[in-house]
Amino acid sequence: MDTTAKRRGFLKGIAATTVGITATTPGNASETVTYLVTTGSRNAVRKLERAGYTVQNEIPDANVLFVLGPADAEDDLRGVPGVREAVSDMAYELGTSTVESTGVAADAEYAELQWDKQVTDAFEAHTTATGEGTRIAIVDTGVDHTHPDLTANVNTDLGRSVIDGEFGTDAGPVAAHGTHVAGITAATGAQGVVGMAPDAELVPLRVFPEEGPLLERISDCLLAIDYAAEIGADAVNMSLGWDPRPPRENQTSRGVRRVICERVVRSALRRGTTVVVSAGNEETDLQHGGYRDMWTSLESTLGVSATGPNDELSFYSNYGVDDVVVGAPGGGYETLEKSLADDTAWPYPTNLVLSTVPGDDYAYFAGTSMASPQVAGLVGLVRELDPTANPQQVAGVIERNAEKSNGRSDPDLGAGRINALHTVESLTK
Repeated sequence: MDTTAKRRGFLKGIAATTVGITATTPGNASETVTYLVTTGSRNAVRKLERAGYTVQNEIPDANVLFVLGPADAEDDLRGVPGVREAVSDMAYELGTSTVESTGVAADAEYAELQWDKQVTDAFEAHTTATGEGTRIAIVDTGVDHTHPDLTANVNTDLGRSVIDGEFGTDAGPVAAHGTHVAGITAATGAQGVVGMAPDAELVPLRVFPEEGPLLERISDCLLAIDYAAEIGADAVNMSLGWDPRPPRENQTSRGVRRVICERVVRSALRRGTTVVVSAGNEETDLQHGGYRDMWTSLESTLGVSATGPNDELSFYSNYGVDDVVVGAPGGGYETLEKSLADDTAWPYPTNLVLSTVPGDDYAYFAGTSMASPQVAGLVGLVRELDPTANPQQVAGVIERNAEKSNGRSDPDLGAGRINALHTVESLTK
């Protein structure tokens, strides 16, 4: 493969790990629109229905409703007694991937290709904890539960699709992204790769439709987070988001959506569920200039940046003190050129992250989407050893035992790059 083709393929693969490429909003007044609504009254549902709106879903613990109505109805909704704020839902499109499968026969030697588990001392940590008895929800494109490295851990009974506010029971994959994320989190190693928490239970929550564009809606993601908390998930992994937006946009409707998302995430934390999110792949400074990413800018999420085999920030990763809590292996080096080189310790494509994809196969992907599930799996290890730890305590032990940073204020890595062995050992002393 020539250098130009490698460069294009690598960048397309990065794009596939980022949701937020295209935003969609209602186009005409006759179209029914979903609104995210916050309330301050128990009677708000009845008053909304009297006003002619349909309340499709509710998250009582967060005082958030999902309401159907005509386009451009925000002002009218705010005028309904009991309604505090209302904003239209938004959808974002997932890019398509051209990252190739490894083409290597699956065998025990795959562990030698998992630099991500080597640098985090995950294999050594598994002598102490494997995530047994914990539950991790994967909010993504669905998971191939038939993959040999996943089938023992995926709970298909609890798995759900959440599309346009409707829950379904088919959480199978509509793209490879979710299966790759699931493998990083909790692959068993039965055939090939080993996840961070190889004995954790996986609950796939697919928020992308089977047909048409691969669009995920904020409302569906919020419903998935709430569902995960309701079923007692120890962690939710959200390798999703939108591209960082400038300050002016964050003061408008996007800011309202962020406040509503914060409410739902906090409600999940109160029920014991840690929400782990990817920092995004736009190589953007989220600390200066007022730029905000969707999920990492929330105070209650555990934001993760991406690192390479040498523990440097990957060239594409977003960064910023207020958004990045820790770093974790996501693939690639600190420059694109080095990532594509064949004379490094981990030549392309092996400096990317190897994991499961649909069809009993494996592939190398890179992105903060690959970093986030490393941490979600680590949450599983912590909760196995300390089932009573709340999300703040879980995050604290992970941060305290991270490395390659001088504290919790490193803009690239937050508290540092995670170390699974140090983390579990700290809980057994």
